[in-house]
Amino acid sequence: MPVKCSSCDAQRAALRRPKTGHSVCKECFFHAFEEEVHHTIVSAKLFQPGEKVGIGASGGKDSTVLAHVLKVLNERYHYGLELILISVDEGISGYRDDSLETVKRNQQQYELPLKIVSYQELYGWTMDQIVKTVGLKNNCTFCGVFRRQALDRGAMMLGVNKICTGHNADDIAETVLMNFLRGDIARLRRCTAITTGSEGAIPRCKPLKYAYEKEIVLYAYFKKLDYFSTECIYSPNAYRGHARAFLKDLEALRPSAIMDIIHSGENLSVKEDVRMPVQGTCTRCGYISSQGLCKACVLLEGLNRGLPKLGIGKHHKLHHKLLAQEPLSEAETRKLKVVDF
Repeated sequence: MPVKCSSCDAQRAALRRPKTGHSVCKECFFHAFEEEVHHTIVSAKLFQPGEKVGIGASGGKDSTVLAHVLKVLNERYHYGLELILISVDEGISGYRDDSLETVKRNQQQYELPLKIVSYQELYGWTMDQIVKTVGLKNNCTFCGVFRRQALDRGAMMLGVNKICTGHNADDIAETVLMNFLRGDIARLRRCTAITTGSEGAIPRCKPLKYAYEKEIVLYAYFKKLDYFSTECIYSPNAYRGHARAFLKDLEALRPSAIMDIIHSGENLSVKEDVRMPVQGTCTRCGYISSQGLCKACVLLEGLNRGLPKLGIGKHHKLHHKLLAQEPLSEAETRKLKVVDF
């Protein structure tokens, strides 16, 4: 016997929500998903009328659903926002060039302006070139640092007030697990915050913070949204992949594990005597940093000097030499040139 929708009790159920376990029809699912995102936005006071909001657009399911839902809610509830798509071209042949075509189609479909910034333009390097230099073991470190700063730079060019990213509940739960395993108290303390960067950078917010990845896929599928589904060709060895696999195992046993981990991170308390990094600005590029040189500048310095490991691991003792433009010793240079491919 067909299962009726548990919300309207009129239509036949089309899916079972991974987040709640309720069997619902497509229309009720769309409404519930959009209203939950709206509740997140309103309860966290993410936006103010008249703000210019940049949406980080990669062409993937998360950013595509984010752009679609924000446009729908902006019109439905009269947020009064000016929405702009911002994309970063990392320079990954066969991956990013294809996904950017999806973003360009989204621009036409949603009738939103689009700004694309590239690693080549900002740093003089593409990710393909970086991987050839550093190998596949630490390439995600370079990409993550450069991408974050590139998105901020693109937003600054456009004069946006806030940046929205498509981070979902699964992403945040994975980050909590990663920071816990690394013992990174500073990041563990702030990784569940729905808005970050209020200390100087352009604020970033996560409207999909409580949306399950599976529900985002279902929303995109049933709405027939145009998105790019191929994983990055350089990401199989990423540390996040191990946290993701562990989280999926937990979710299979207990679907609420994702929200449980997020709430644990939100309610985490740190002893007052624990030293936390003090935010300052990079002396070279002016970007926010807790060191004299920001991570991007250190990584870029290493690439340009032929010392790819300069920004990997704990090499803070060498920062003063970089700031003073002092030459490194032969032993230091030899150590920083060794790369594990």
